[in-house]
Amino acid sequence: MIIGVDAMGGDFAPLEAIKGAFLAKQAFSNVNLKLFGDSEIIQATAFNEGISLEGIEIEHCSEMIEMGEHPVKAIASKRDSSIFKGFQFLASKQIDAFLSAGNTGAMLVGSIQILKAVDGVERPCLITNVPKPSHQNGVILDVGANADNKPEHLLQFAILGSVYAKSILKIPNPRVGLLNIGEEEEKGSILTKSAHQLLKNYEHLNFIGNIEGRQVFDDTSDVLVCDGFTGNVVVKVIEGFYYHLAKRGIKDDFLDQLNFKNHGGGLVLGVKAPVVVGHGISKASTFQKMVELCIHSVESNYCSHVEEAFSKLVNLQNNLVS
Repeated sequence: MIIGVDAMGGDFAPLEAIKGAFLAKQAFSNVNLKLFGDSEIIQATAFNEGISLEGIEIEHCSEMIEMGEHPVKAIASKRDSSIFKGFQFLASKQIDAFLSAGNTGAMLVGSIQILKAVDGVERPCLITNVPKPSHQNGVILDVGANADNKPEHLLQFAILGSVYAKSILKIPNPRVGLLNIGEEEEKGSILTKSAHQLLKNYEHLNFIGNIEGRQVFDDTSDVLVCDGFTGNVVVKVIEGFYYHLAKRGIKDDFLDQLNFKNHGGGLVLGVKAPVVVGHGISKASTFQKMVELCIHSVESNYCSHVEEAFSKLVNLQNNLVS
């Protein structure tokens, strides 16, 4: 297994990415790591910090995509950047997974334009873990890849999240809920009411109905589905809540699970190989967690399971048309 790491992405690049790769190599000695970035800068940084790069390959890239750059323009113009070359290697199967804490937009554009979506997936999306009192994590998606969605997209998110819960979280029959303003079926916006009917009628999902915001952390559901605008707001509220309590010195095991550093990044769901996007302020331990998520994604054959799930959806849609 070869995991590609964007060494130039993130607020603390390349040092924290290099340190994270070193930690990951120590923890997962049977996994090969390939750093994408300026080889001179990577080697000089490692030397100055006393970090061993033994067993870690470097793929030289003369360019890098900055955090504030326009994603589409950057991917189109910077063909020797660490993100572009990482996706090239992933698409050609020279690496098995790719991760970055860099420009999220560029990572999404690269996932769609270079790697490509699984057949049948209209909108790849982002996912994040949600802690539960039972200590079995749940997930929420989409959390920011798509600000505007159709009901059909929410059905696809539900399928992607359900496959993730089965493959990565090892939940045999994950319960899928729709984030809404009320539990009743007739509640919600035009989007959520239409999505509710699609989810309810799709037999390959364990759909349990609407879930209100106060139930996000309950053990009521395993997969929580929403549009990307709503999901991003929810995640940012959770992050802000955690930081405000942490600043006050409040310590709690459950509260610690809200700290993104303990989860690493999130998978881009619906594309043909594992792609993990991390927070821009990720430090070394978070990079190690991202590598671990890549490993789980590859070992579980998550992307193959997605292809199987969407072949069922496509067949159903074709039968309805005919």
